[in-house]
Amino acid sequence: MNSQVIEGTYYSSVSCDQIKYAEDALICVDETGIIQRIVNHDDPQYGKIRRQADQNNSLTILASDEYLLPGLIDLHVHAPQWAQAGLALDKPLNEWLNTYTFPLESKFSDLNFSRRVYSQLVMEMVANGTTTVMFFGTIFNESNLVLAKQCSKFGLRGFIGKVAMDNPEQTPEYYRDLSAKQALLSTEEFIFAINELQAKNGGTLVPVITPRFVPSCTDELLAGLGKLAQKYDLPIQSHCSESDWEHNYAKERFKMHDAEVLDHFGLLTDRSVMAHGTMIDENDQQLFYKRQAAVAHCPISNVYFGNSVFPTKRMLEHGNKVGLGTDISGGYSPSLYRNMQQAVMSSQMLQDGVDQSISSNNRGVNNSRISIKNAFYLATRGGAEALHLKTGSIEVGMQADFQIVKSRLALLKIDPNDQFERLIYQTDRNDIKQVFIGGKLVYQN
Repeated sequence: MNSQVIEGTYYSSVSCDQIKYAEDALICVDETGIIQRIVNHDDPQYGKIRRQADQNNSLTILASDEYLLPGLIDLHVHAPQWAQAGLALDKPLNEWLNTYTFPLESKFSDLNFSRRVYSQLVMEMVANGTTTVMFFGTIFNESNLVLAKQCSKFGLRGFIGKVAMDNPEQTPEYYRDLSAKQALLSTEEFIFAINELQAKNGGTLVPVITPRFVPSCTDELLAGLGKLAQKYDLPIQSHCSESDWEHNYAKERFKMHDAEVLDHFGLLTDRSVMAHGTMIDENDQQLFYKRQAAVAHCPISNVYFGNSVFPTKRMLEHGNKVGLGTDISGGYSPSLYRNMQQAVMSSQMLQDGVDQSISSNNRGVNNSRISIKNAFYLATRGGAEALHLKTGSIEVGMQADFQIVKSRLALLKIDPNDQFERLIYQTDRNDIKQVFIGGKLVYQN
């Protein structure tokens, strides 16, 4: 028995380079929120299934200019930074952190302020078609639990980390863990609290081991977090080789690259998602592949703070796991559509080069350009693979995480591939009409 049937045309990522298109299909969702069956228009059972769904008032019919897409998966969001999205993006990373970001995050000891920011943030993410998010919280557990409760309220799949940061040389006295021991104890308490909330409210809430990044943490804390991740078999998130400053810091302090440091402390595993990676070299890439760790590519943020363009094409061709992140507020937009677009634009700039004083033969990096299909894979299936989730695509056995998107431009009759490309380039928040998570309608425009 289907609890819901959606009739319409859909697009879904099959692989990094391939998109599946089906016109006027029936997507049948069972009572647990799993896609039970997909029935094409020429299937002999099509009419019967459609009639039954219509009689049961469980049929949703898409208009001719509406399309069903998988929900998007955002692998990197600093939840408290939503309050400063779009501010000070012209500052160097370390100045931006110390002048704007750390003072802001310290305000989240105020739970009323936390509630105001997080309720708006979670609603905004869902309204932009995002159904799963990996969040950095703050050092304050009670505030992080406010975020988790907002995820439950709106139905968002939330992977949430208590930020751990104890290095007095790189973090301000007013906003850091008192010691490695205290940070580890607080992290463990947060794990228990999230698991209890998950058991009570259902949905998907997952605690994440979260060293802010290598400069923010002492050796004792990094080692302890690696052990906690192993003890509880948890996802891990941090930053890796995000900028010249961070990349060089790791080399000066450890005589190793970020990736090697994280690996040394047990923080680079098949459940790790490391943001940015603009400075990773071939050895780092091979280490990521060996550990099956994922990179959260944050194309808008990287323009401001990455000091380079992430080599998306190279990583994908080598079989590395890569997804997409908005990196609020290093990235000003909560929309993964904007980041898909920027991912393609940045890859073109990497391929062409940017310094016209260098000859065109030497200016860029050959074979760097990705397609909009590649970017869509990153925002859907790639993110799901990074998080070990059965979602991110429209196929039998997957979670029914969907968005219904209306095409604004219907002036020309174009083929399905062209329509898909236009849809991803043109869609904004106002074009997303409905969002479903686990088969449940969680947003309607």
